[in-house]
Amino acid sequence: MEIPSLKIGAVTARFPIIQGGMAVNVSTAELASAVADEGGIGVIGATGMSMENLRKQMREARAATKGLLGLNVMVAAREFKESVLVALKEKVDVIIAGAGFSRDIFTLCKEWKTPVITMVASVKVARLSERLGASAVIVEGCDAGGHLGTEEHAADLLPAICEAVSIPVIAAGGFVDGSDVGRMLELGAAGVQMGTRFLLSDECTVHKNFKNLLLNAKASDLVRIMSPVGLPANAIRTPLVEKYFKEDSSIKPTSCDGCLKKCGRQFCILEALTAARNGDYERGLFFTGKRYVDIKTVEPVKKIFADLVADAQAYLDRVLDNGALVTS
Repeated sequence: MEIPSLKIGAVTARFPIIQGGMAVNVSTAELASAVADEGGIGVIGATGMSMENLRKQMREARAATKGLLGLNVMVAAREFKESVLVALKEKVDVIIAGAGFSRDIFTLCKEWKTPVITMVASVKVARLSERLGASAVIVEGCDAGGHLGTEEHAADLLPAICEAVSIPVIAAGGFVDGSDVGRMLELGAAGVQMGTRFLLSDECTVHKNFKNLLLNAKASDLVRIMSPVGLPANAIRTPLVEKYFKEDSSIKPTSCDGCLKKCGRQFCILEALTAARNGDYERGLFFTGKRYVDIKTVEPVKKIFADLVADAQAYLDRVLDNGALVTS
C-alpha cells in the first residue's frame, strides 16, 4: 500500500502530513514553505502575530512554494477573526481553528470557498464540526504541546471519531516519526499533524536555545500547567514554571494588551511564549509535545520529511505483510 494523499475539501496534499501551526512566531513562512515544498501542508501560526506581520509571512511563504499552505489560529485569541480574514485575502489553502470553537468561521470560509479544519477531542464536537461545514477534523490528544482539550491519547480517541464522521480525521499529539504516521493511518486516520518534530528543524526560526533545551531535556522535565487561556498545556520545567507552581505574584502581569478574549492572568502568556521563541530560559514558557525525548537532532525539513515518508511506508508494508491493515 502506497502512502495515501490527503484531500481536504478541494485541495490535496501529496502526503498525509500537516506541520503544526505553533503560535507566537514559531511556525513562520520559512518552516511552512519548506514543509509545503515536500508535499505536506505547511502551516503558519497566526496567534501572537500582528496583522501586518501575518500578511508578510503569508506572502513570503506563498512566494517560496507552490505547495499547500495553512493558517492555524486560536479561537481564544481576540484577533481570531481578523487573522482569518488576512489569511483568506492572501489565498491560504486551509484554515485550522483550535483552542476553542467558533461557528462563525464556517460561514466566513464558505464565502471564500476555503476549507476549514477544526481541532476536536470528542465525537460530539467532531459531528458538530462536520454538520457546520468542516472539511476535516484534527483529533489532538493529551501528548501534544500547547493547549489541550482532553486527557485522552489521540490513538484512543481516533477509532470512534473516524466511525462517527465521513470527513477526513487527522491525528495529532506526540507524534515524531514515520512509524507514528503509519500507525495512525492503520487506525483509520487520513493523516497526521506534527509540531515538535518540525520545531526541531533547521527551517524553524526559533532561537537555538529553544531547540537545545528540548534536545537536552529529560522526560522528567515535562510538566503540565494550566495556561491563562484556560486550557492545560505540556511544557518544560523552567524558572517561570517554578514560579507558576509556587503562585509567585511576581509573574502576574502589571499591564495587559488584551490578546485573549478571556485570560486567567496567572502570567502574560504572550510575553512568556515570546521569551521562549527568543531563547530566554528564565522568562520563557516552552511548550512541547511529550515525545521530545525521542528527537535526537535538528535536521533540514527535507531530510525530516523523507525519513517520515520512508518509515511510514515501511510500517505500512510490514502491516500489509501481516495482513493486519484496517481502513476507515
